[in-house]
Amino acid sequence: MKVFITRDAAEFAAHTDAFLLSRPIEHNVLATVAARLDPADCTDAPVFGWVEAGGSGAVSGAALRTPPRRLLASSMTAETADVLMARLLEADPELPGVNGPQPAASYLAQAWRRLAGGTVEPAMSQAIYWLSQVDEPPRRPPGQSRLAERSDRGLVEWTRAFNWEAGMPVVGVESEVERRLGDGGLFVWDHDGAASMVGISAPVTGVVRLGPVYTPPAARRHGYATALVAEVSRRVLAAGATKCMLYTDLANPTSNSIYQTVGYRRSNDAHEYHFSHNLQRG
Repeated sequence: MKVFITRDAAEFAAHTDAFLLSRPIEHNVLATVAARLDPADCTDAPVFGWVEAGGSGAVSGAALRTPPRRLLASSMTAETADVLMARLLEADPELPGVNGPQPAASYLAQAWRRLAGGTVEPAMSQAIYWLSQVDEPPRRPPGQSRLAERSDRGLVEWTRAFNWEAGMPVVGVESEVERRLGDGGLFVWDHDGAASMVGISAPVTGVVRLGPVYTPPAARRHGYATALVAEVSRRVLAAGATKCMLYTDLANPTSNSIYQTVGYRRSNDAHEYHFSHNLQRG
């Protein structure tokens, strides 16, 4: 196998697009992040890596990191994870963790532990859900869904709170919200003002990912998020998407149950791991 490391997003896309698009649900986050990457949102230059089979040249795994965030990984075998991690550590020795579909995320975490000698700490375990047809929610709350507007108060704070609750960095939140507003990729449930929000990402071969999904604590338990997810899912399917997908925290039984009530079905899992570097003392 041959491993390639680059700082060039265009080079990464040229070699990995077909591979990433071959699994539009498993690879959705990696594909959308690579497509809309803005180096200005990174504390350091992004790092990209992929593995090709020695004979055919077919890609068997890919990953990228946008500092200070963790590594985002594709599906891959344990053998691919071993050779990719060895080269990634040469380019990015301070790698803070990995996030990706299972079992690839575990393979990469195990490879990092062997190579770096540090400690791997399991973080969030997520389920990946998808649907192709929306079921009507069991109850509809007062209000309605609509596109978010710049006049809606709280969107930046809500996005920052979502990232904090999910253990994600909060850098670049303002630019993320501005981009989503400009692209028409942020929706709210309006009940005397915005009460819940849902974002959408660009389609990956017909699959649209919903997220973040966030309701501020004071507005929870009213069904706003469930109704908004159903309405936004119905909207993107009507616009031509073949499937919608989203991620849920497996430690949150509420979110895992409410999405199933509107037709989402569990596909596979994704895990996130933190890496703790053991300091050498002389």
